[in-house]
Amino acid sequence: MGIVNVTPDSFYDGGKRFDSARAVADGFKMIESGAEILDIGGESTRPGAQPVSLAEELRRVLPVIRELRRGSGVPISVDTYKEAVARAALDVGADIVNDISALRFDPAMAALVAREGVPIILMHMQGEPRTMQREPYYGDVVREVREFLAERVRSANQAGIGQERIIIDPGIGFGKTLAHNLALLKNLQSLKSVGQPLLIGVSRKAFIGKILNAAGPEERLEGSLAAAVAAALSGANILRVHDVSETVRAVRVADAIRLGRLLDQVGDNETAG
Repeated sequence: MGIVNVTPDSFYDGGKRFDSARAVADGFKMIESGAEILDIGGESTRPGAQPVSLAEELRRVLPVIRELRRGSGVPISVDTYKEAVARAALDVGADIVNDISALRFDPAMAALVAREGVPIILMHMQGEPRTMQREPYYGDVVREVREFLAERVRSANQAGIGQERIIIDPGIGFGKTLAHNLALLKNLQSLKSVGQPLLIGVSRKAFIGKILNAAGPEERLEGSLAAAVAAALSGANILRVHDVSETVRAVRVADAIRLGRLLDQVGDNETAG
């Protein structure tokens, strides 16, 4: 899943794609590089981020989604917790709703997703973006995140959203310390026990910078690739990334090792040079 942030203030690519034409061009480039889903967001959810108005979020994302849909059949996800944004995005061609609040912030979101019959990504977050990194605390982070996600899946089912359309995300970096993030990534199989496809977003996040001696976002590529490979080998189904080409190549090698063959190999006697 390639990240296309149409924002001025996202922690890594803020401002790089604030112009819709640039965002569209970069989205097509990600597809060419191997992205199988594009995730379009118009409001930063970095720690401390301030919310934006409904009108501004719509102004940012709708032209990008519309143009990407005209030029590609790749599934498009809209990264929003606002029902009105999700509804407008689906109307112009989005296919998936990626809700960081797991259907908690806008009471109308669950009904929209159920009515439209689209996939939904339910993410765990302690608190909300402005405050989530102010001393986050858990007794047992893996158990608590797993139980939260299982409860949100049940809630989505009760709202009429089919089990087969639900993806879960433990929300790496969303109300978690370095230790919390590492515990979750080490125990992805525990989260897989919820029974839903698992999305992991580690790309260029602050916990990687802490591991790499306070490296800034621009210096976290290698760490992001290592974390993506570890997540893939531990059972992640979708990787949400900024660096599509590099991650596709790294995960292709990881998959070949995991399977003992190339993923697209059709015969036992084929060899790779």
